[in-house]
Amino acid sequence: MITFYQKYWRTAFDIALIALTVWLTMYAFSFLYRIATPVFMSFVIFLCIEPLAKRLSRIGIKKSLASAVSILFFSMVILSAFIGAGILLTNEITQLIHKLPEYQKLLTIQATNLIAWAQDQIGALPADMDLVTKSQQIISTVTAWGQRVAVDVLNSLVGFLSSLSSFIFNFVIGIVLAYFLSVEIESWKQTAKLKTPNTFKKAFFFLKDNVLAGIGGYLKAQAILISITFVVILSALLLLGVNNAFMIAALSAIADVLPLLGVSTVFIPWIIYLFIVGNTALAIWLSAILLIVILTRQILEPKITGDTLGVSAYTMLVFMIISLSLFGVGGVIISPILVILIKALYDQGYFKRWIRAPKGEYDDPAAPPDSGPPIPGQPLVPPSSPPRAD
Repeated sequence: MITFYQKYWRTAFDIALIALTVWLTMYAFSFLYRIATPVFMSFVIFLCIEPLAKRLSRIGIKKSLASAVSILFFSMVILSAFIGAGILLTNEITQLIHKLPEYQKLLTIQATNLIAWAQDQIGALPADMDLVTKSQQIISTVTAWGQRVAVDVLNSLVGFLSSLSSFIFNFVIGIVLAYFLSVEIESWKQTAKLKTPNTFKKAFFFLKDNVLAGIGGYLKAQAILISITFVVILSALLLLGVNNAFMIAALSAIADVLPLLGVSTVFIPWIIYLFIVGNTALAIWLSAILLIVILTRQILEPKITGDTLGVSAYTMLVFMIISLSLFGVGGVIISPILVILIKALYDQGYFKRWIRAPKGEYDDPAAPPDSGPPIPGQPLVPPSSPPRAD
């Protein structure tokens, strides 16, 4: 055991130091995010409005006016999107709530008929075992449980709406800060160029070239894939005349973000329900839509996404879950950046320089010492050759 500690204590110390740095970074970011949420929102809003503001500034419009126009356009787009989505979702959720008793009654009838048919086919069960009654009891129990879940979901929704006011406040402050940042960005860049130490400049450019560019490309690719999924599902459901098509397409697009699961989390339970209630035609059509969406994503994802991140979905998801448990929303935001940064540092060989390998654990022979360039007029004698005896 002592030999183990003697070999690995330096390596363990280096790894622990890197892990402590990652933990402190996430803790500091989550703390700053809690106390300065509008500031971080302003950075995101600035990235959205700055391209239009730059373009307007190039054609001769004063930067302050260009930033104001860009902010106004951004606000109108966001507000219109939220209002439109809210109206559609409210209408479709209301219709769904009104039809839930009908769906429940239909499911109960189909399940009762199926179990009665199974009871007639078996015929050898004890006389006191009434599967129809038991099935109705089970369905009633499941229905009551579903109602409790619905109440819990509504309570959670009420809590979300109550916290929405703070989000709106932070968002409005973020818009104001983004406007001033857009107006003053050139002076901030000049100050950073003159006052930032070279070490921090190198770290920033490394982060920009190896991490931020990859994240930007990945988010853009995922947005394209999710939009394609939404459009395909919405168009297909509208052609089939399915109710609540917009809500289902929106839920499917959100589920499409989940690694490994994706759209199947919405469609598979729905298809099973349709087979149970006897709506076989729609179930087959939905199965075809699901297959088309999965194949489309499998074909387009390698071409659109490529190797923008180089990190597996499982690793990213695990790190985000742990970060959410330890550091909250701020940890989830910073975790993809840190994971991709660690991957970039590993690929470029920084960890090999920072982490000392244990002595005697690797069999790679040491490279012979470099004797330098040969001296003119001297014979090329190997260093290990013994001197000649005169």
